[in-house]
Amino acid sequence: MLEDAPADAALIERELKKADIAFISKRVETKEAFLREIKEFGPDLVLSDYSLPSFDGISALFLTKESLPSVPFIIVTGSLSEETAVECIKAGAADYVIKENLVRIGPAVRGALEKKRNVEEKNRAEEALRRQTEELARSNKELEQFAYVASHDLQEPLRKIITFGDRLAEHCADRLDDTGRDYLHRMQHASMRMRQLVEGLLQYATLTSKFERREKVDLSTLVREVLSDLEISIAQVGAHIEVDKLPAVEGDPIQLRQLFQNLISNALKFSTKKNPPWVRIKGHAVDRQFAEISVEDNGVGFDEKYVDRIFMPFQRLHSEDEFAGIGIGLTICHRIVQRAGGQIRVKSVPGKGSNFIITLPLAREK
Repeated sequence: MLEDAPADAALIERELKKADIAFISKRVETKEAFLREIKEFGPDLVLSDYSLPSFDGISALFLTKESLPSVPFIIVTGSLSEETAVECIKAGAADYVIKENLVRIGPAVRGALEKKRNVEEKNRAEEALRRQTEELARSNKELEQFAYVASHDLQEPLRKIITFGDRLAEHCADRLDDTGRDYLHRMQHASMRMRQLVEGLLQYATLTSKFERREKVDLSTLVREVLSDLEISIAQVGAHIEVDKLPAVEGDPIQLRQLFQNLISNALKFSTKKNPPWVRIKGHAVDRQFAEISVEDNGVGFDEKYVDRIFMPFQRLHSEDEFAGIGIGLTICHRIVQRAGGQIRVKSVPGKGSNFIITLPLAREK
């Protein structure tokens, strides 16, 4: 308590006791004593007169904020103009109390301490969240590095299994009985599927570790190039593709190309036997920052209760006998959009098709 009048200090303490506030106080009158007690006593709250013979409340407020920025500071003075009160609050005072109305000191102290506790709890929660976020980022990076190393190192022994399996089938199949040939066929099938899984894992790990370019990408041009690459696949299934004029966005052109190639390839693959595949790609600016692009098809669709699964790695909603694949394509799509600063979601109806809706940052005007 910075107060040069012992009688006033006693009145303040009496009001605090009447408000059932437990406290230990140290009264000081000078700057030197104030600085000493701030350091040694370490108060939870400071009560200060505004004007003293050799010191003043505003200076004490600044010194308190320098040493103990989270400690509430309340001005308790005989008189204070409205302009000065505003000045004190702007400078960081928690409240001010006029000595003629000391009945307010209890609520003022309780309010300041409660606010202090709330701020400290918020800071602790934010710090805990920051540490968890850093730990999660570190863990994810280690996991990505492990996935890359593991998938990369698995390729050579897997290649040997496939190679010697092929040689066995070529040179020794006629010496095997039906059971032996069945075992060999199963081994070859399993090793090929394992190679697909390893390649998918390596592709995903490589994607997350690559440096991401940021530049203006004309989606209309990019999608035309993707359709040109998929020309044979489109012709084989007799697909009809409609592409509206698309906005220019900001992102990595190589990754965005992979995004649309995966989505269009999925639309061609997951088609019904009743009708030839139909795909429509359209987009528009939703505001001055983002564009929304949709890739809609008339394929087999899926039950939306599984919507949380489809972007997870190696999750499949259909058997391998129905549709080939390992369940990594949409995971890669999700990661590409996430790295671009956008979002991807899907609406689907079983037997009627799916609509993938992508939000991407619009290209910035130079």
